Amino acid sequence: MKKFFITFLFFLLAFCITPNCRCEETYTLSTGVSVNEIPKAFYGSWRVTAKLDDTNSYRTFKPQSSDMWTLSRIGDTVTLNNPFTGANAEISLKTVEGNLIIFSKQAPYDNKILTDTISIRLENNSFSGINTLRLESYSLIDNHLMKTEYARYIIKGEKIAGESVLEK
Repeated sequence: MKKFFITFLFFLLAFCITPNCRCEETYTLSTGVSVNEIPKAFYGSWRVTAKLDDTNSYRTFKPQSSDMWTLSRIGDTVTLNNPFTGANAEISLKTVEGNLIIFSKQAPYDNKILTDTISIRLENNSFSGINTLRLESYSLIDNHLMKTEYARYIIKGEKIAGESVLEK
């Protein structure tokens, strides 16, 4: 079985470096979901409100918030920008099933890593969904994980600029 796998890998490699090989370029995010599957209505500027649903750290996470998101795409990179906070992050697409979109983003802060996983359903010029945050704090001495805090927010978005969900 090992010899078969090595032989298969060799032929696959040889095929891919053949000069006459004509492969079509497909833009795909790291998780294997094509950016071409994202509805155009996803992109644009959104007024987003969030209400805390559950947490293990009421001191860390606000009970509610209001933000602005600008979602854009250049090539195969999808970016979420928040002009209020100045935050800018490349998102990792997890799922696109019609108007259901699940994506995540990750950002380091000092000795912490914040991971947002966002699940939204587009409807008309709005969306609703859940934003799950995970904040991991690491030791400055030996970099071991000291604590994990989480929060789950119910979110709602209202389109303020960009292509309408109703347009095809």
